[in-house]
Amino acid sequence: MKTIEVLGPGCANCVRLEKNAREAVAMAGVEAEVRHVTDYAEIASRGVLQTPGLVIDGKVVSAGRVPSAGTIA
Repeated sequence: MKTIEVLGPGCANCVRLEKNAREAVAMAGVEAEVRHVTDYAEIASRGVLQTPGLVIDGKVVSAGRVPSAGTIA
């Protein structure tokens, strides 16, 4: 099972990215857990300085932008 994490404080872009991530999981038909991480210390420890950030299976794949659902999966 994949782990997808959205890193951000809960701003509109973070919420939009989480929605896009959930949509990407549904489109791909894969089993995945989508989490929203709001703890600033944890976000910084991942090396993400601009939110929202997107982490898939422990690897930062996006920071500071909101990729579409089609480009996430």
